[in-house]
Order: sequence, then C-alpha cells, then structure tokens
Amino acid sequence: MRAFGTSFAAHLASGATTLATCWKITRADGAILGFTDHDAALFFDDCLFAPQTGADGAALQSSADLAVDNTEIAGALDHDALSAEDLASGRYDGAQVEIWRVNWADVSARALLKRGVIGEVVREGARFRAEIRGRGERLDRVEGRIFQRGCDAVVGDARCGADLSAPAFRGQGVVTAVLDDQRFLASGLGAFAPGWFAEGALLWTGGANAGALSGVKAHDKNAGADALSLWLPSGRAVAAGDAFTVTAGCDKRAETCAAKFSNLINFRGFHLMPGDDFAISYPLKAEKNDGGRR
Repeated sequence: MRAFGTSFAAHLASGATTLATCWKITRADGAILGFTDHDAALFFDDCLFAPQTGADGAALQSSADLAVDNTEIAGALDHDALSAEDLASGRYDGAQVEIWRVNWADVSARALLKRGVIGEVVREGARFRAEIRGRGERLDRVEGRIFQRGCDAVVGDARCGADLSAPAFRGQGVVTAVLDDQRFLASGLGAFAPGWFAEGALLWTGGANAGALSGVKAHDKNAGADALSLWLPSGRAVAAGDAFTVTAGCDKRAETCAAKFSNLINFRGFHLMPGDDFAISYPLKAEKNDGGRR
C-alpha cells in the first residue's frame, strides 16, 4: 500500500479534491521539461510544468513481482520545447521521467507516483505517444560477455582501446548536396577510402542538427565526392553547408580489427570458435581419415 505525505493524504480525505497530473522529463543532455494536464502552469521541485500541452497519461500498471511496470504519455506536439524533430533525433531516448499527482491549489501537497525511463516514441501526425518503462526494465537487459565470432565491444570504448581521435580514424566534412532524408554528399573526406566510415558515428557540428549524433550506414565515393548514408533520418532537415565530424566504423570482424585498427590484441570476439558446420560435420570415405586433427 502506498504511503502519502500528511498534507496530501488529508487532501484526499477531504472529499473535494483539486488534483492534476504532472510529468517531469530529464533528458540525457540535462534539459528538463515539465508538463501537466492542468489548465494553468504549476511550479515545484525547481521545474515549471507547462499547461495546455494536450498531455494525457494512461493508467499506471504496477506489480509486486519483477515484471516491468509500464505506462505511457500522449500529447500534441504544440509546445515550444517539445518538437517533432527532437523526438525523431532521439533526444528523448532513455530520458528520466517522474509522474506526480499534485494538488494544484497547493502544490506542496503532492505524491510521486512513478519513476521510469522513456522507451519507444511513436508519432501520429501532430501527436506523439511515449512509452514509460519502470525501473524493472533494467533487469531485462543482457549483461556480461557474449560468446560469438564478432567483437562485442563498441569501437573506441575502453574495452576496444582504438583511439578514434587519431587523424586516421576521424574526419571533418561539410554537406555539399542532399540526396534524400538519409543520404548526402560531402566534402573534406577525400583522403579516406570508400567504406572507411561505414558503421561509424557522425556528430553534427553545424546546421539545424548541431549537437545531435547519427549512425552511419554506408560510405561510398560518388563522382569525386563522398556519399554518406545514415541509418535513420536526422531529427531536423540536413542542408548544404552543414558541418560534421565522423569517426571510423567497425564491422566487428577480426580481420577488420587487425587490418584497419591494428588492434587484434584487444579483439573481444571469439573468431576461432568452431561454427555450426564443424559441429555437425562427420568423416567422409573420400577424405584422409588418419585419426589426425581436423
């Protein structure tokens, strides 16, 4: 049974309540936004909760076992701080969420109903719907080593050890032409071989997407220019003149680790592990069956 503070419990027991729901969102970049379904702004916990955002919360689902608690918030994209571009660019992925039930006549009487993180975000025209996952969601994550042929480290991290700040693995470019919402031509990368930045990371340093990070799907040469393809469209439109920094990618193979990064000593996969073909193989009459190793 949930225990409420004295003032909030007294308000609930009064028989005539003035309650509102507030959502406080703290993004990974430190930005804090507040929303409420009340028709006037509320302020508490050093956060201003904006009204009239069309926000609507679903029923909270909680359990006493280890099942993941889930709820969602839906609303209109009509608030200055909540844009469709920011949602699309992933600025709200993994953001921390607090859901409060507040006496809007006296905000000191309030109760924290739930803490969680934003999961899947879906756009429906001019509206959005964001899934809020409970803390139990972390128990569903895979932890520890993965026994597979490919490397399970992130290129450039402490386990990998590759120095992506080195000039050989880092390029600075400028968009020269936009092909579509995921592909563009760029200058400044002529010294790098085709495919060098495939599976890499691109940080926008100029333009409407400045500060946003995108994943690179492919890197090709196109009539003397470098063509980059992104896994997902950037949150805001890419335009000629937008600057970026891009780092080399890795396809997680031992051959790439050795030839591209000279880093086979830190390879975190098991490339010598026998595969399915070896496991189901059997002796053949035409082979040299002398009892030696296969």
